Amino acid sequence: MKTAPDWPPWLEPPWQRLRQALSAGRLPHALLVAGSAGVGKRRLVERLIGALLCARPGADGLACGRCADCALLAAGTHPDRLRLVPNAESKSQEIRVDAVRALIAAETLTAHRGRWKTVMVDPAQRLNGPAANALLKTLEEPAPATLICLVSEQPNRLPATLRSRCQRLSVPQPPEDQALAWLAPRLTGGDPLTLLRLAQGAPWRALALAEAKCLEPREPLLSGFLAVSRGQRDPITEAGAWSQQEPAVLLDWLGGWLSDLVRLRAGQTHPRLTNPDKAEDLTALAARLDPASVHRYLQRVWETSAEVSAPLNWPLVCESLLIAWTGLVQASRAPG
Repeated sequence: MKTAPDWPPWLEPPWQRLRQALSAGRLPHALLVAGSAGVGKRRLVERLIGALLCARPGADGLACGRCADCALLAAGTHPDRLRLVPNAESKSQEIRVDAVRALIAAETLTAHRGRWKTVMVDPAQRLNGPAANALLKTLEEPAPATLICLVSEQPNRLPATLRSRCQRLSVPQPPEDQALAWLAPRLTGGDPLTLLRLAQGAPWRALALAEAKCLEPREPLLSGFLAVSRGQRDPITEAGAWSQQEPAVLLDWLGGWLSDLVRLRAGQTHPRLTNPDKAEDLTALAARLDPASVHRYLQRVWETSAEVSAPLNWPLVCESLLIAWTGLVQASRAPG
């Protein structure tokens, strides 16, 4: 099986490290695969699982894609590919101890079809305390020919005892030119650079943003923010539009607008903007603002973002943020 055309160049170095470890018989029993959302961690793990469970892997180490095991993997029914994920019906979105205990019961069995049994814990940072402690025992006393892969965007949220039992494999964020070369031909619409910047440099996240058309509200919301900044729109009225947007998404966009304003006021010749398509409007606004005040306001937005998982009065939060922003703009006495 040849390398898939969608396989990106930035995943090749970590894949080769895994392949060499497997060929040398040095594959660890537990991996912590870490990296930001949308860089391809899960694709890397799935490729490894495919190589382990395939009955006839090729000389290149890849699954053949034709054997019965590959067919079961493609159908999602291979008995030696286990997954530990949050309960979709749980509001907390945690991975709970009962799920880990069920996994351990299955994990103590030998592989059903081949030499290996694989477990993917995803996302691993969702393990609650009791679940992490239950999984720790399995990591301390692993069953033979079992690979447990913990996949995480926030590995530091895992207990140190759990992290120490895993070999860490970091999946890097690709250089922007490399990511753009891969992303651009896969887009059916939208500016690749803007999408990639809004996705914080993660190509698969940029693809998801384009395919879900979830950027469509961004244009009117940013226009409204700029209008409030110029005194052309009432902040309470604009807060009504903000409150219709998902809190995490709106706060992410707002944080990007503010970060760009801070960068533009820093005096860099060619600042790397999160919103390059709006550079002209943001540059004009930045010239009127006190950078220290904008930075303090940005800190407030980050603090609010950290609280979005808790119950909050989102319309009131939007009003508060926009009223505070209006006051900041009016009070600014930035030179030039």
